[in-house]
Amino acid sequence: MAAAGAGFAADVDEDDMKPAIPNVYLDLRTTYATIPAGTLGLGFGGSSLSTALEALAALKGVSFSRGLPAAQSIAVDFPLTVDVTDRVSLYGGVSGTTSNLGGSGWSSFDITSWNIGFQADLHQQNGGVIPTITLQSTLTQSVPNEPGMTTSFNHILEFDYALDADETRGLLAGVQYTHTDIGSQVAHIGTNTIGYVGGYYQWPSNWKFTGRLGVQSFAGAQLLNLAQVQSFTQPIVRLDLDRMDDNDNRLFGITAQIAWTPKPSYQVTLRTPLYAVRN
Repeated sequence: MAAAGAGFAADVDEDDMKPAIPNVYLDLRTTYATIPAGTLGLGFGGSSLSTALEALAALKGVSFSRGLPAAQSIAVDFPLTVDVTDRVSLYGGVSGTTSNLGGSGWSSFDITSWNIGFQADLHQQNGGVIPTITLQSTLTQSVPNEPGMTTSFNHILEFDYALDADETRGLLAGVQYTHTDIGSQVAHIGTNTIGYVGGYYQWPSNWKFTGRLGVQSFAGAQLLNLAQVQSFTQPIVRLDLDRMDDNDNRLFGITAQIAWTPKPSYQVTLRTPLYAVRN
């Protein structure tokens, strides 16, 4: 029996013994959002869109005499992502935005922020009773670097309890916390916290649906002593549909979000990752 075991080991392809090359891809994300008057772009995610809008409103001379106007925005994020292991990913890149504030017409598309961050599984369920625990942290800073710039710190702690061995269906719970600093003595943006629950299901065809329902609590904002954004605690819903490959790499994704701020704010995001290396 020992000889048979040794023979089986010898038959293993040497390529199978080599460590996998990390996934390297541009996680291209295109987001369209509508934002009611008197509020800011808030919700799930790394907050690059809201940071860009805040910087645009604070730095580019928008009149606040009647409060913040309603806005539409298109943002494109270009984070270069490296999956270092199956538990850790690192990313960094820039975001560009064009906005239509108060029906004044669309601005030119400009690079409005850069970001760096990581996502790590602190614990993996692997068939056990303790759910997978994932931490994601992102630092986003508006550009150009001048008085009035914004710096956002976004942290997400999520618990994923798989209901089957293949992890194709499960339950989610988590919390997101965002803190934003403005480089100005006369402006302030309060913290934003989201607590949520949800679940997911992945079909044999590798289409995956994920839903999250939560409550968002925003501490309010004061911009340039002219525009005040009231604090609120309101519901938020996020729905994701993703096309995965057999190794759970995302090939395409679409996200729809409704956040009451307190009026409804709508956001749609297309994810079209561009892989340089895909395992």
